[in-house]
Amino acid sequence: MSALDALRRPRARPTLPENGGPGSRLLEVSGLTTRFDTPDGVVHAVNGVDFHVDRAEVVGVVGESGCGKSVTIRSILGLVRPPGRVVDGTVRFDGVDLLGLRRTELRRLRGKEIGFIAQNPFSALNPVMRIHRQFGTILAAHGAKSDGEVRDRARAALADVGIAGPDRVLDGYAHQLSGGMAQRVVIAMAMLLNPAFVIADEPTTGLDLTVQRQILDLIRGLVREHGRSMLLVTHDLGVVAQYCDRVVVMYAGKVIEHGTVREVLNTPRHPYTQALVRAIPRPGRPLVHLTGRLPDLVDYPTGCPFRARCPHAFEPCGHVVPEAVTVASGQTYWCHLPEERPEEREAVR
Repeated sequence: MSALDALRRPRARPTLPENGGPGSRLLEVSGLTTRFDTPDGVVHAVNGVDFHVDRAEVVGVVGESGCGKSVTIRSILGLVRPPGRVVDGTVRFDGVDLLGLRRTELRRLRGKEIGFIAQNPFSALNPVMRIHRQFGTILAAHGAKSDGEVRDRARAALADVGIAGPDRVLDGYAHQLSGGMAQRVVIAMAMLLNPAFVIADEPTTGLDLTVQRQILDLIRGLVREHGRSMLLVTHDLGVVAQYCDRVVVMYAGKVIEHGTVREVLNTPRHPYTQALVRAIPRPGRPLVHLTGRLPDLVDYPTGCPFRARCPHAFEPCGHVVPEAVTVASGQTYWCHLPEERPEEREAVR
């Protein structure tokens, strides 16, 4: 049984709208670099990240905690605040460089063109403001005038995410909601203005397994139904296998491999990706844990950042940054081990 088969449950793949199929580029991130100035030194949080998302495509971003996933998406959205700063790179959304926009211009784009689903719904919701007022704040920033219009659109948005009795929720406060219900409200807010692109930052953190599946099914359905694109941040390869078309693997603030889900999970080429795949529970196979820890992001290593944990590290890994290697299928990885030496790769799979 392959890694992908072990993770993926059977599901019907929705038909994409004819004018929204994958192929054309919606988001393109190039050389994105973010630093945090701290008393202990400069934290190298994001280090030259490159990836893209096509129209009507779901891309997963995966890696251990601390690999730079959340900082990357917050850099894309202009949500990094001092002492953090984006120091280099471009983020082109539908041809517009988001990093070149003024804060007011970027704020108008968020919500209307880009929806954001936060990791913790209770941090995203205002605890002292009724839910209907929070919907009103979003709509007022994008042109809604009357309370009646706000109420109608908020009610419809809550109904779309499966909330029965939306008026009761609209008149209440965040603390009166369960975790799953609060996340549905946040999803409704993210989808309220019908954005073309949705970013979800580990949207099921803290929810039990049944509710996690319901929330992810809901998000995937809303994305596919309207031909949207999505960037889904997670640490769970099972979520990637079940809900994504392509996957970006991050380590120490870098992208170290990307490709289709089938390619990356069935034929991982970077030793880090191989280690993640080997840790997937499969019948008849022992779990193999990844030993060691992430490198110090203040005293950032030269060469390959994974070398201290890699069973195949050799002399160039200590001082030469690996260049991208792209195979015929388009799968790309950053590693000094050449593709034509399969014995090293087979040893860790």
